[in-house]
Amino acid sequence: MNYQKLDTALAVALNDVDNPQEPSLNVFIHTTPDADSTGTTAVLENLGVPDVSPGKDIFTATLSPNAISQLSEQPGVQAIKLSQNLHLVNQKIKGGIKFSKLN
Repeated sequence: MNYQKLDTALAVALNDVDNPQEPSLNVFIHTTPDADSTGTTAVLENLGVPDVSPGKDIFTATLSPNAISQLSEQPGVQAIKLSQNLHLVNQKIKGGIKFSKLN
């Protein structure tokens, strides 16, 4: 696995997965402009990444740790990032309103 292509959150999440074969991690896959010429597109399709098309450079998928490892070794993959759950800014919580600081 090429850990240089993984963000910190994904590297940590990989350690918490029980079954390395099970697709359980939602990720963003960032590819290089020449990904088609390096065979990366075919690898993405074989791993079940949806909506793989020429000219597209960011993909989303739910992948297993093994698939992430395989993708990280592809020369046409720039980075793989863990998708985070979004929260509403002024979401009501017990006893009041939860305020989030936006940067």
